[in-house]
Amino acid sequence: MICRRTLLATAGPGLIAATRAQGAVLEKPAGPVILTITGSIGVTNQDDAAVFDRAMLEAMGMTSFQTHTPWYSEPVTFEGVPMTTLMDRVQAKGQTLGVTALNDYTSEIPIADFGTWHPIMALRRDGHYMEVRDKGPLFVVYPYDSSPELQSQRFYSRSAWQIARMDVR
Repeated sequence: MICRRTLLATAGPGLIAATRAQGAVLEKPAGPVILTITGSIGVTNQDDAAVFDRAMLEAMGMTSFQTHTPWYSEPVTFEGVPMTTLMDRVQAKGQTLGVTALNDYTSEIPIADFGTWHPIMALRRDGHYMEVRDKGPLFVVYPYDSSPELQSQRFYSRSAWQIARMDVR
């Protein structure tokens, strides 16, 4: 049996480059665009941006966690795309993510947070898609209960909701 590592090591640079290029294709959204990512990214699908509809985000793979937040009185279960997955998908090359909400609220999030604290781009809260009137359609949320350090204004302020745009810097 040939393992993948052996296959890649003997395949040659042409096959490896073709495999990387194929994985870098980002399809066009079929539904309404709910997220636009610009800036220092390596994969785009509309001009110099990566645009996503809900189905495209869900297709990246969803994860969930339950946590207390300062915005809800009871623990909440959030489900969404890991921010590391989203940044990998667009081949983000920056250090900071500028996040802009529908109402033009902005937040700066260090991209290093994603590997350390594992926040998600939540699409669902307690099993339901989040509506604009209740922090939707997208909400960057951290698993606050996983560490006392996350239970601070420093991280709460990074948790933008009603997200429309992101800029990798």
